[in-house]
Amino acid sequence: MKKKIRIYLAVVLTVLMAISFPLGITAGNVKELIVAGIPFGVRFHTDGVIVIGIPSGKGPAAEAGIRRGDIITAIDGAPVVSAEEFAEKIRNAGETELTVDFKSGELSHTAHITPKADESGEYKIGVWVKDSAAGIGTVTFIEPKTMSFAGLGHGICDAESGEPLPLAFGSAESVTLSGIVIGKAGAPGELRGSFAGHKMGKLLKNDITGVYGVLAEIPEELKNEKYPVCKTKDIKEGKAYIFATVDNDGRQQYEIEIFDIVKDGKDRNFSVRVTDEALLSKTGGIVQGMSGSPIIQDGKIIGAVTHVLVNDPARGYGIFIENMLDAVG
Repeated sequence: MKKKIRIYLAVVLTVLMAISFPLGITAGNVKELIVAGIPFGVRFHTDGVIVIGIPSGKGPAAEAGIRRGDIITAIDGAPVVSAEEFAEKIRNAGETELTVDFKSGELSHTAHITPKADESGEYKIGVWVKDSAAGIGTVTFIEPKTMSFAGLGHGICDAESGEPLPLAFGSAESVTLSGIVIGKAGAPGELRGSFAGHKMGKLLKNDITGVYGVLAEIPEELKNEKYPVCKTKDIKEGKAYIFATVDNDGRQQYEIEIFDIVKDGKDRNFSVRVTDEALLSKTGGIVQGMSGSPIIQDGKIIGAVTHVLVNDPARGYGIFIENMLDAVG
């Protein structure tokens, strides 16, 4: 049975590569993009392990300054590649002092930590960790020459710090939508679905503007969906529309309104209001899982939906397409 998953808009996923990968597109050299608006699944493994809890609020790790949301990258100089390996290294160390490298946001730290035995005699340092995550969002665009793609319109971030989670490797996968929780004031809605078991491509980068990668192929139904790129200076308040997939009707066009444009900044560059009655009746507005839905104005792609306002599901934020292209480059 396919595992049910919840689809998050502003939820948890951001990927920063420690290397430079030539995706090959920038805002300056791209004139036309394939506008997507299709759902995709995100699977990624972090570079290091993420501290997701301090069970007792104290212990060797807490005493050394490690907090929830920090990322443990190495033990005694050897990179940590999985949660299982991390636990094994701690168990095998016994009462031997370990040199632990970790990151808090952008800052790197080194601590000397001695594991302690719990009630069962197993040695631990007092943290819960994870090394992977999964979720679903929307593909914004595909660059037809390089097969590069972008999605989400925001990064996959730690829930507390808001910092992007470092990516070791990841994949984009096909999904099957199965239902909608309609958004209400104070309770954002969500799309529901499951991973369909087909790998679409690789994830290569994730930052505050979205997740990026390369597809194995362009979906047949999108090959002729090419739109010119709109320059930030030409975006204006008023009518626009999005492409989104929220149910079995497939990829559809829905009308929105753009307002409160802010020309500087990397993300949340303008506000979005859903005005399309068909979409409002289906979802209540913007729901988790629609992040990354491409926005079209005057026949050009201007950006993507990023977040929903918790107190008003008909409203949210958008990001400029040029900001996403700059992040790819």
